[in-house]
Amino acid sequence: MSRARPTVLVVDDLPEVISTISAILSADYQVKVARSGARALELALARPQPDLILLDILMPELSGYQVCERLKSDPTTRHIPVIFLTSSADQQDEVLGFQMGAVDYITKPIAPAVLKARVRTHLTLVEALQHLQDQNHLLESIVQERTREVLERTAQLHDFQEAALIALCSLAETRDNETGNHIRRTQHFVRLLADKLRELSLRQDVVTPDFIELLFKTAPLHDIGKVGIPDSILLKPARLTEAEFEIMKTHTVLGRDTLKAAQERLQRPSEFLTLAQEIAWTHHEKWNGSGYPQGLSGEDIPLSGRLMAVADVYDALTSKRVYKEAMLHSEAVRIIREGRGSHFDPLLTDTFLVVADQFAELSACFADAD
Repeated sequence: MSRARPTVLVVDDLPEVISTISAILSADYQVKVARSGARALELALARPQPDLILLDILMPELSGYQVCERLKSDPTTRHIPVIFLTSSADQQDEVLGFQMGAVDYITKPIAPAVLKARVRTHLTLVEALQHLQDQNHLLESIVQERTREVLERTAQLHDFQEAALIALCSLAETRDNETGNHIRRTQHFVRLLADKLRELSLRQDVVTPDFIELLFKTAPLHDIGKVGIPDSILLKPARLTEAEFEIMKTHTVLGRDTLKAAQERLQRPSEFLTLAQEIAWTHHEKWNGSGYPQGLSGEDIPLSGRLMAVADVYDALTSKRVYKEAMLHSEAVRIIREGRGSHFDPLLTDTFLVVADQFAELSACFADAD
């Protein structure tokens, strides 16, 4: 039996917007439409429920914000991901939408490639998280009597976890033109640093083989919070203003909250998501306490965040951006050396200097295409 296509509910009071989106998505998805907030709430409760809702913000009677608030307050609909449709460039409105529970936003006029990518990514994430939850319930029911089967299911759980990771990372990739191979390079950078720490018999109480493996898997999620940063800031080809930078800094908190919500949905502890939250939240803290979002200093910054700080800064310096050219490896090494004890953990800085040439090799191996 063929699997039913996912259902997308499109909510907008403008017929031309509904027609455009329906034409773009109808080949791959079942598309339902509503021209009012009240009708959208009815369809969200109807069976089968939609798998994803595209929701216009500015509508008469019930606004998109009001509809989203009602959806998220109802246990039967709160699980349905909501993507806001907006023609407004007001950054505060966009931040408000994420705080209310939306998972993303798409700016009008609709770009077909962007719409398809965002819809596909969020539906993949929903499916992966649902698989995780289903597998957890199954494991709990059989663990006492079928040890062999538990081990097999654990392997499957690992595969679904990898699927969730890919979906989460692709959220950032569809939003951030700086990403490219950034997540792959930083992933290998942090493992290289952690491996060298262990080789030098440093911090072996924390840097175990299991920790290094988990660090490698979760590192790609460090910038997942950028999905909550407006395009006008994320893609700006110039230096950010002070106000814009304050909004950019919220990606650390948004990243933590996104991963925390995923963990709460699983309804059980997850070392994977716990470490991912830690990295997303703390990789912009600085050794001297001048970083963000918490202003942590020294050993109060988790080791995972300190490792990611070195990897992230090196890659930012040596990679081309829309607002700058790539810096030479030697210059990046000099800047990190000078940041010893101020920006970076002195021990990790010294470790980085030992393996700096290997950083350059990894950077070349995973270089972005022109």
